[in-house]
Amino acid sequence: MKYQELGVVPIVSAQANSTPLGGCTLSEGVIAAMGNAARRHVDLDQFWRAAGDFLSKATGSDDACPVTGAAAGMAIAVAACVAGVDPLRVRKLPDPGDHPNEIVLQKGHSISYGGAAITQMIALGGGRAVEVGAVNSTSVSHVASALSPKTAALVYVTSRTHAIHRKGVSLEEMVARGRERSVPVIVDAAGESDLQRWLASGADLVIYSGPKMLGGPTSGFVCGRADLVAACRAQYDGIARPMKVGKENLLGLLQAVREYVAIPEEQRAAAQQVRMSKLAARLDQFPGLSARVVKDDTGRGIYRVLLDIDPELTGWSAAGLDRELRAGTPSIYLRDFKLHLGQLEVDPRALSADGEEVVVRRLKEVLTNAGAAR
Repeated sequence: MKYQELGVVPIVSAQANSTPLGGCTLSEGVIAAMGNAARRHVDLDQFWRAAGDFLSKATGSDDACPVTGAAAGMAIAVAACVAGVDPLRVRKLPDPGDHPNEIVLQKGHSISYGGAAITQMIALGGGRAVEVGAVNSTSVSHVASALSPKTAALVYVTSRTHAIHRKGVSLEEMVARGRERSVPVIVDAAGESDLQRWLASGADLVIYSGPKMLGGPTSGFVCGRADLVAACRAQYDGIARPMKVGKENLLGLLQAVREYVAIPEEQRAAAQQVRMSKLAARLDQFPGLSARVVKDDTGRGIYRVLLDIDPELTGWSAAGLDRELRAGTPSIYLRDFKLHLGQLEVDPRALSADGEEVVVRRLKEVLTNAGAAR
């Protein structure tokens, strides 16, 4: 079966891997691993533990627990901090009873997972979110004053795209406050490329998404302290039951991680820069389109093509061009985080070589047709 049989329009994503666009396209190795998993039965408890051992070696953690994605990881990590491994407490969640369940996070880190609020994921795990500070300014004193005997965990979101970090409290400061009160720190590192940095910063549990950077199917994992990861696994007898990872997606995730760690980050970044430089040179020839390579604003080794659209010369505003590309077949999604500046970006992380050619062809068609219509 194909998407087209259902009337579903295929998409070329030049906006990176995102849940609304189906995560990511998979390598042949990942597809083969998922096919192998589909052909056999397996003891899932044994498989999950073996997967945890594999992922712990990749991340430098004590252990790891597979989950269906970052949002599920947050709910499960919170549940682990609230209920531990006590079977009765696990089964009563999201009711925490009289146990500590306050989860402290900066107001600027109160993000949504594609529409579902992080506070709701915290509530699913039996937690009660305590937001501190303001969206654009949070101090260490705000965090410290929120800690009490009712505090079960601190949460820190690494994303510079969705969370606000300007004038915020650093992870190192959050960890220090947690250590003072023996409160664990949970880090949402869903789209991060470094699998060891966040644990090395002192976090107790770190959550990763399978598709966003790693090239895996719909999946993810929580890694960290052995006792807390054991508590994460215990939640599969409770709120995590509907969040269980199937054998196909889990083996696909492990293969994706194997492939990902096999390539040094510097090598991956250099290849992106070369590839995007060639693409920028091609797109810069289109009248009214200025194209240049830019590095990710956070300093990560991600290189994109930034497109400045001249409405007078192209006949399109950035927003109009974006809508036109999305409306075609195949539908093309460019990165639109700088749309308000009249700019669009081509992100290479989800873009195949064939997809790159489709982007070039469609941009040429759209811009040529607009010029002819003037």
